[in-house]
Amino acid sequence: MPSSVQPIAFRLTRGADLKQSIFDAVKGNDIQAGCVVSVVGCLSSINMRLADSVSVFQKDACFEILSLSGTLTPEHIHLHISVADEEGGAWGGHLLDGTIVSHTAEICLLAFSNYQFNREFDADTGYTELVVKPGVNSSCFSTK
Repeated sequence: MPSSVQPIAFRLTRGADLKQSIFDAVKGNDIQAGCVVSVVGCLSSINMRLADSVSVFQKDACFEILSLSGTLTPEHIHLHISVADEEGGAWGGHLLDGTIVSHTAEICLLAFSNYQFNREFDADTGYTELVVKPGVNSSCFSTK
């Protein structure tokens, strides 16, 4: 299937809220369907929900971003992050607002004009889950 992919790259500086800044980029670039390709940088504060879906890990300290991935919709961004602390210990979870850049964060996103992403409640999981539909510029569509 032919694809139309638009790269979007930007840099955040000290004090930026990582999650909110990515969401602002989604809105500012009118991303209807997208993903995070790469995030490199460091944090002064981490705020994430842990795998039990209830517990939150929040800590003000120096962290290096090891990875950040996720899907981007116009109304919601679903992001998972892993970071290393000052001793090299790794932490990971669902990125929450309040995760603050300490020096810099280099962000690379992709927007897919052939798709429309949104989220709908799934009774099986109890969460809003990703729904993929053909986009405005899509001449053909496959879910395979």
